Amino acid sequence: MERRRLEPRADRQERAHRMGFAFAEIEGEPYWDESAFYRFTEAEVDTLEAATAEIERISREAVDHAVRNGLNGPLGIPDGAWRIVTKSWEAREPSLYGRLDLRWDGTGAPKLLEYNADTPTALFEAAVVQWEWLQCLDDGRGPELHDQFNGLHEALIEAWRGLRLPPRVHFCCDAASIEDHGTVDYLRDTAMQAGLDAPFLAMEEIGWNGREFTDLDEQPIAAMFKLYPWDWLLREQFGANIPKASTRWIEPAWRLIPASKAFLSLLWHLFPDHPNLLAAHLEPGKTGKPEIAKPLWGREGSNISAPGIETDGPYGDQPRVWQEYAELPVFGGRYPVLGSWIIAGEARGLGIREDATPVTRDSSRFVPHLFD
Repeated sequence: MERRRLEPRADRQERAHRMGFAFAEIEGEPYWDESAFYRFTEAEVDTLEAATAEIERISREAVDHAVRNGLNGPLGIPDGAWRIVTKSWEAREPSLYGRLDLRWDGTGAPKLLEYNADTPTALFEAAVVQWEWLQCLDDGRGPELHDQFNGLHEALIEAWRGLRLPPRVHFCCDAASIEDHGTVDYLRDTAMQAGLDAPFLAMEEIGWNGREFTDLDEQPIAAMFKLYPWDWLLREQFGANIPKASTRWIEPAWRLIPASKAFLSLLWHLFPDHPNLLAAHLEPGKTGKPEIAKPLWGREGSNISAPGIETDGPYGDQPRVWQEYAELPVFGGRYPVLGSWIIAGEARGLGIREDATPVTRDSSRFVPHLFD
């Protein structure tokens, strides 16, 4: 594993625009950054793929354990939401996608930092944008000599077909978020390629007729993909209607379990000393090592504390989990997090975000990768 510098393409912004990549720049700064890339060997990609599959396996076991033992309290899931969550798991509602954030420098075992199990983003750039970059790569060797850990697009289309959904699936998010809207539009495209009708709704456009959720035409919503966190949804008045409706939700409600940062402590409790895990507990000082404290429902590096690190944000009043602190490796002055994607339960691709600091935020840059 190494980070290599590369001259960005002069027409990269035009290419991003043609692909519909509306957030290639954020507040005047590049989010998509092709001034560097990460190079892996085939054996290293095999290691990442195997680690991802293993973490997904033990995560499913841990979810089942949580449901059977009523662990909503330690996970930070309110009693009122737990029935929805357990019903979803017991029905074995399938998951479409998720992202494991891993710490790895190419040596030893990749370590799980957290599981983005409910509303993961950075999917379009991982599936499409970096693949287009690879096809255009001119490093003197020719693109045919390179490959990429990236079967995401084809896997998503196949996954939609395997979910056995009604012919129309509505897609919703906070329409004011350019990144969320872009991710949803990409997923809509893959769903349409799988043969589904996939209209978009903003969250505030979802209606309720007393029996069912409805769209702008007052038609019942049979299935809904939502890029909107379950922990937000179930705290809102809107969420009180979920048990009354027959709407099929993607991601399903049981994904609230691995989405909780407390899930890291459950994994460690069930699989202590697992090579792909970092020690984690619901009380400080129990790992015996430097620790990072994370709010259970925090996002984008907000309100975390670790040696030499303290970030602000809106989650400061939440309960926390304390995880062994493993500072990210440094390549060329940048700290990468490896986002390993799971589609329909299987490892399917890799996206890398890096920052000039050890904290990955929503402003951190996405950089491509290859292997040979």
